[in-house]
Amino acid sequence: MKKTNAARMLDSHKVSYDMVEYKVDEADLSAVHVAASLGQNVEQVFKTLVLRGNANGVFVCIVPGDAEVNLKKAAKVSGNKNAEMVPMKELLGLTGYIRGACSPLGMKKTYPMYIHETCQHFDFIFVSAGKRGMQLQVHPNDLVAITGAVVCDLIDL
Repeated sequence: MKKTNAARMLDSHKVSYDMVEYKVDEADLSAVHVAASLGQNVEQVFKTLVLRGNANGVFVCIVPGDAEVNLKKAAKVSGNKNAEMVPMKELLGLTGYIRGACSPLGMKKTYPMYIHETCQHFDFIFVSAGKRGMQLQVHPNDLVAITGAVVCDLIDL
């Protein structure tokens, strides 16, 4: 299994993780499909979403795979009045990643990051390794420490 930039970033911080492969379905890139493919609880498979706020620009939200980010909550925690998802055509240029393979680790630029508080309910969570078909299993505290993510409420339960 070839290391990705995200995995190399974890290595450089001497963080313990597992790289896990799964079969990609190009017709279904959802975190729900990834969780099913991994045989894992979808609440532990986090997706990385890139947003743009009206005042502070681009930021990243990391939320459970079966949840939708609440744009009002995301705007508020990021110091914006409102926020919206970045158009998919801008994702690669902003992050270096494509849809279905956007990792919170190893982006082209450092953006403010926010992770949903339920990550702390688990001994490990999964995030994209930066390549379709690959996930990183990592302790949420390690992910928070490396990315500088703010742990907060980002979804409606």
